[in-house]
Amino acid sequence: MPLAPRLGALLIFAVAMISLRLQFDASHAAMRSASVWATLWAMAGYFTILTNGLVAVLMGAVAMRLRLPAGLLMMMVLSIVMVGAIYHLLLAGLNPQVGLGWWADLGLHTVVPVLCLLWWLRFAPAPAGFGALIPALVWPMAYGVYALIRGALTGFFPYPFLNALTLGWGGVALNLCAIAVAFAIVGAVLIALRRSV
Repeated sequence: MPLAPRLGALLIFAVAMISLRLQFDASHAAMRSASVWATLWAMAGYFTILTNGLVAVLMGAVAMRLRLPAGLLMMMVLSIVMVGAIYHLLLAGLNPQVGLGWWADLGLHTVVPVLCLLWWLRFAPAPAGFGALIPALVWPMAYGVYALIRGALTGFFPYPFLNALTLGWGGVALNLCAIAVAFAIVGAVLIALRRSV
């Protein structure tokens, strides 16, 4: 594999890992008496955290010369782009951050999504067609199931649009359908964009 995509992947890996560490430190400090494992468990409820972790793993693999399938890279870029889009459109003002939390937010919701998109457009193999949307939706769909099961068991829903306690299960189902449509539309735009460059 050429050096340029590996170096780009290494940069994304580093930014994602630093941002995750900053988020851990900010969360651990906010939770005060919580153990390390309790902090990690709380963080693992969020699509943002899990998706940035996925990006770190995949970009780390690319930096180590592994060639990843186009579908897996499509799933990664769609998910991380949606992390940034949903955050900036719906969530950014709900819980303003300062200090470490602000830097973590910047990395996880802005810098990593932008870098990932640019890397994917420049270096990733183009998806074969719009059928690539189906496997690209596996990660967000799996997260939705996980978040709802976890929320039903613990009473904690990480995002307002998933909160069955306030919206009811019908409201959550409608939100999930809307999010799935948004993912599919953004995914189709990404595929068209990648195939045109």
